[in-house]
Amino acid sequence: MSTEDFLKVNRERWDELSPLHADSDYYDVEGFKAGGIRLSDYEIEEVGDVTGKSLLHLLCHIGTDTLSWARLGARVTGADFSEEAVAVARRLATDVGIDARFVASDVYRLGDVLDEKFDIVYTSRGVLGWLPDLDGWAEVVADLLDPGGIFYITEIHPIAQVFDEQPGASQLKVTFPYFTTEDPVPILTQGSYAARDAEVKNKLEFGWPHGLGEVATALVRAGLRIDFLHEFPFTYWDKPFLTEVGPGRWGMPEDKGEMPLMFSIKATKR
Repeated sequence: MSTEDFLKVNRERWDELSPLHADSDYYDVEGFKAGGIRLSDYEIEEVGDVTGKSLLHLLCHIGTDTLSWARLGARVTGADFSEEAVAVARRLATDVGIDARFVASDVYRLGDVLDEKFDIVYTSRGVLGWLPDLDGWAEVVADLLDPGGIFYITEIHPIAQVFDEQPGASQLKVTFPYFTTEDPVPILTQGSYAARDAEVKNKLEFGWPHGLGEVATALVRAGLRIDFLHEFPFTYWDKPFLTEVGPGRWGMPEDKGEMPLMFSIKATKR
């Protein structure tokens, strides 16, 4: 299979999952409609004041995070490769009365769709694994930023992705690659992280691992200056070897030591 074939499989899966996610407790769309903000406190603090700034959200899925930034004062554009996800996001923006733009596009072709620059390019949680080409992604980020603009990402730490996740796997057994691979890792999944019991037709997905150093280096190669790289001892995904450490957060059991489970990077276009 070619890279385009892998991406087509992923796109069909996300087209199927998007309406399911809109109805899931995980995304709590009704709570969002009532005025909720679906961003972490540390994200809001690290990105800083967005009032009046243009913000592009890459791989925005159904738009709840994008529209959360709009509620904080940003002028927002969301982009995702799933037509269904973008359709859900547009309906949600209309339902809550927020002026937002959503575009359906492969991230690598966004330059053909958007002819403007942004103050902030943002992306978060569960996005890097869908990217076959980190350097190409970083170049798109840099091209879409105004000089002096910032890029911000918060994402699951790649070290947390290498361990066995079969039900009942409580030991840290390395099963998946850490560094970028030419071919993606195939994963057969029932439902999804947001709708685990859902019956879906498209169960297969392909993901590309990327080491943390590879992510940072791609951004630097694209001409960005890294302002900080932070690591956190919690994640937002329930894994067999983790324990719940707070509402919607999981971390290492106290008797198992420490490990970085999330990271964030803020970078500035020179």
